[in-house]
Amino acid sequence: MSVEEKRPEEVHIPVLRDEVISYLAPKPGGKYLDGTLGMGGHTEAILKAAGEGAQVLGCDRDREAIALASQRLEPFEGRVHFAHCRFSQFETALADIGWDSLDGAMIDIGVSSLQIDDPERGFSFLEDGPLDMRMGTLGDGTTASSLVNRASLEKLKRIIGKYGEDPMGGRISRAIIDAREKKPIETTLELAKIVEDAYPAKMRAKARLHPATRTFQALRMEVNQELQELEGFLEAILPYLKPGARVAVISFHSLEDRIVKRFFREEAKGCLCPREQVICICGHKAQVKVLTRKPVTAGEEELERNSRSRSAKLRVAEKLPVTEDDE
Repeated sequence: MSVEEKRPEEVHIPVLRDEVISYLAPKPGGKYLDGTLGMGGHTEAILKAAGEGAQVLGCDRDREAIALASQRLEPFEGRVHFAHCRFSQFETALADIGWDSLDGAMIDIGVSSLQIDDPERGFSFLEDGPLDMRMGTLGDGTTASSLVNRASLEKLKRIIGKYGEDPMGGRISRAIIDAREKKPIETTLELAKIVEDAYPAKMRAKARLHPATRTFQALRMEVNQELQELEGFLEAILPYLKPGARVAVISFHSLEDRIVKRFFREEAKGCLCPREQVICICGHKAQVKVLTRKPVTAGEEELERNSRSRSAKLRVAEKLPVTEDDE
């Protein structure tokens, strides 16, 4: 199906949309960043909630997603700016349109339905396709194929163990090495079968998820450098937020949520010195107030409408005003 034949609202349902809008509280004339535009669902909601004069900069590394989003957002012509880039590169996109501050920002770092449901993108082990797994169309070089066919045993074990948290990571990595010595591993179903066979029969019988779930997740995260992208965004975003502006992050993996939780918690502290340090020497000042003590998750109604929202976690922080001591 071509881009023109797809309806964005049918391809991808934005998760926790109402919760994001409630926390961002968009206002007329405000400037907002949607660092993961996708098919425009969150941006559309921001513009509708904000009212007259509000604008959104939408970034995405996937050109097809931007094309679909532009269809969806046609009614807001002149109020949406599109940037083909990773969300960690938002600073360049802001500079390109002449913005130096924001009234709010958000990212949703899950894989979109557009990507998962297209076998040619190589994300799913349920349909056959090339081992790609790249989220974007920015010419990124590393693919899942290059990893499974070239990475060392130790690197594969590290990737599957760290990002997939799979207790069978060692067995799976060895099975991949053994298989590729006979012939290159070329397709998603081929890899899924190798991973499945690496699991002991008893574990396969009792498994709640397909045995390949964690391995595919781990390879995808490595291919797209997902944790590094998140860390880069968080480190860069706070100086662009106006006092009172909020940043919302939706994550789907415990490692991602941990990074967001730790970052917000540290930036809400007035001092980062060790507890035994009597006098503060770090000079750190609290920059944000954390608005979500625990992550916000989808309600029953949304879960019934969109099962992929089950693992979504939203955390939000608000930029604090600059005090005289900070100046």
